[in-house]
Amino acid sequence: MSRTSLPRSRRIAPAVAVAAAAVLTLAGCSSSSGGKKAEDSANDVSAGKATTPRMTIAMVTHAPSGDTFWDTIRKGAEAAAAKDNVKLIYSNDENAGDQANLVQNAIDQKVDGIAVTLAKPGALKAVVAKAEKAGIPVVGLNAGLSVWKQQGLLSFFGQDESVSGQALGTKLNSTGARHALCVIQAQGDVNLEERCAGVKKTFSGKTDILYVNGTDMPSVKSTITAKLKQDSSIDELVTLGAPVALTAVQAVSEGGSTAKVATFDLNKDLVSAIQKGTIQFAVDQQPYLQGYLAVDSLWLYRTNGNFSGGGEQPVLTGPAFVDKSNVDAVAEFAAKGTR
Repeated sequence: MSRTSLPRSRRIAPAVAVAAAAVLTLAGCSSSSGGKKAEDSANDVSAGKATTPRMTIAMVTHAPSGDTFWDTIRKGAEAAAAKDNVKLIYSNDENAGDQANLVQNAIDQKVDGIAVTLAKPGALKAVVAKAEKAGIPVVGLNAGLSVWKQQGLLSFFGQDESVSGQALGTKLNSTGARHALCVIQAQGDVNLEERCAGVKKTFSGKTDILYVNGTDMPSVKSTITAKLKQDSSIDELVTLGAPVALTAVQAVSEGGSTAKVATFDLNKDLVSAIQKGTIQFAVDQQPYLQGYLAVDSLWLYRTNGNFSGGGEQPVLTGPAFVDKSNVDAVAEFAAKGTR
């Protein structure tokens, strides 16, 4: 069922995003399934597990192999699936054409709902329309904020990448940086391109773009190192993912540079690097929340006709800065792989 398939009178009124868009200072394929019966007491209803009929939800992402960011999204999805008595089928492929094929596989399996990332929305448009035509509700997460309504999705869960980039650029203005190099690990990925464009918009210094192959970390390190040796005026590296950020720290050392490193997104090692001071700060979009809300929203739609965000507004999960002032509070959760 598409976002517009219910009569207007039966839809929930538009709502503002559940998470504020303003910056907060604090804050391969496989499958899995989850779901246990709820245990309710007479006086206290447990927050436990749903007793609704079991359903199957597919989550199809553009995640590259080995990126721990996507492990966090998956953990959130699995947690929601366990609570909601949902069988979760998770699959991923960074190639947009192959990702579209995975969505088609989900349609062929007649799943009850699909959660999808739209890093390259043009390549997914046709197959998303096929899912909606087949009566399968589709929600977006992480990538595709600018097109989710155009493609008829029920809801979207993620951060506004342009806003997050602008927030990082503004923060850099207070660090004394003059020349930033924004490193994009997947050329053409709309999320990543928007981040660097946002940084360039608000950072008062000079911003250059460097494209690297994010699936080959030795190549990432050598490319960044060469750039730093070529241009000694670069005093800030902005990376768009934790693995690239940690590699950038090595490149700074090998390149004999004094450049600082700031990044988007977290993992356990990145949190440790912030604690040690080798990374200045990170912009956290709370990927666990994205995975959790995407699955939970499809369950709510199927069981109660709910539209997260009223079907009109995205549900924003970031941006939030993590730096030395609050990193210890986040570290506890990062150690569990949920931040």
